[in-house]
Amino acid sequence: MHYRRHDYGSIRDQIVSGQLSCANLTETCLQQMDEGVDLNAFISVFRDRARQKAEEVDTKVKEGRAGRLAGMIVAVKDNIAVRDAPLTCGSKILDGFISPYDATVIERLESEDAILIGKTNLDEFGMGSSSENSAFGPVKNPVDTERSAGGSSGGSAVAVAAGMAMTALGTDTGGSVRQPAAFCGIVGLRPTYGRISRYGQVAYASSLDQIGCLSNTVADCACVLDVIAGHDDRDSTSSNVPVPEYNAYLDKDVCDMKIGLPREYMDEGLDDDVRACLEDVLEVLQRSGADVKAVSLPHSEYCIAAYYVIATAEASSNLARYDGVRYGFRHNGTVDLPSMITESRTRGFGIEVKRRIMLGTYVLSAGYAEAYYQKAQKVRTLIRQDYHHALHTCDVLIGPTTPTTAFRLKEKLDDPMAMYLSDVYTVSAPLAGLPAISISTGSDASGLPIAVQFTGRPFGEGELLRVAHRIEKEQPVKGRMDYL
Repeated sequence: MHYRRHDYGSIRDQIVSGQLSCANLTETCLQQMDEGVDLNAFISVFRDRARQKAEEVDTKVKEGRAGRLAGMIVAVKDNIAVRDAPLTCGSKILDGFISPYDATVIERLESEDAILIGKTNLDEFGMGSSSENSAFGPVKNPVDTERSAGGSSGGSAVAVAAGMAMTALGTDTGGSVRQPAAFCGIVGLRPTYGRISRYGQVAYASSLDQIGCLSNTVADCACVLDVIAGHDDRDSTSSNVPVPEYNAYLDKDVCDMKIGLPREYMDEGLDDDVRACLEDVLEVLQRSGADVKAVSLPHSEYCIAAYYVIATAEASSNLARYDGVRYGFRHNGTVDLPSMITESRTRGFGIEVKRRIMLGTYVLSAGYAEAYYQKAQKVRTLIRQDYHHALHTCDVLIGPTTPTTAFRLKEKLDDPMAMYLSDVYTVSAPLAGLPAISISTGSDASGLPIAVQFTGRPFGEGELLRVAHRIEKEQPVKGRMDYL
């Protein structure tokens, strides 16, 4: 199947000039969704809502009062609240639940005339790296439908890669925006913790979760970030650091930038094709005048262990609210309240979610919290210090996004440790609270996308966009954009 990619930067001018209408653009994306239904990227589709919004935006365009994202078609990961729409988190436990309010990011997108087209499939509650842990079935990679789309924001990545949306919102707890972006050949940005309000995002691991965006181009990510970034009184973790104009970074040269390559990222676990692609990008940066130097993140080997202790501990607490009492799925036929709660949770949660709840409860339990959870937090501090030291002498760090290209569906489902290790290069930025961006830079011998990622200083999204945009210009990926 041939997928038409919609790049907002090139399309907006056509909308403003009248060459394109938002209504026609919306119908094109809906048609792509129908043609790609087997990819299973969406849980719910906003056909009527999107069409109505498109007509409203077309009127605004004609009257010269359209917002900054007029006509941008946006898909939303189904763990982010959209008023009067289902909110499933890919789980049976939220069966029948309808969100009574909009997340802050949704309010901000719609206020600038973005058009929401649907809610995307995901690993249940964001717990997974392949988008196979969903009550609604697995998401398939549009490059090769026998391969994983990545996770947990696999549906969002596929929606963009398959031309069903121009941009999608995802969430990144341990790499859930960047890894699926890498597997599907698009751009994925995880901002600094606190840069984007999480009000209306269903919590998985509250000290790690961050809403991010997936787009065809770096410029499109910058456009979305300009709109959704910024302080929100309804989110106590939201930062009040001023929001710069991110688009202004895109055309800056990189000749004065210092790029750090962690030695630990070039270990023997890295696929040869991925390594070769990373080396090609390093050459491009050096030819552009950037200073590339070796740095060290000495505690990298402990990142996976620390992440899966901290994330599961927070998940066990956050998911305690799903009990069948107040909303969502309830198992009937039990004789008392404790049995109803037990059966509702047992039947409502999937295998991976139950595995992480049990692991998290264990590491927080009396007699074990100090040995596991508190020790993991101490390791987290060491990891943050490693990044602080490395970024003291460098503007950004570069490395692979994933150790391999997209693996086959079902390949790692029965081996949780192998699945967890696919996050080896992405979990460290969330542990340190740092921004990171993944950008597709080539493909392996089988045609599967390869990506590199850049990690920056706190609130250094502008520098990430700057260097990623340069790579995008110097190494355009074939098939990235197919204009209307």
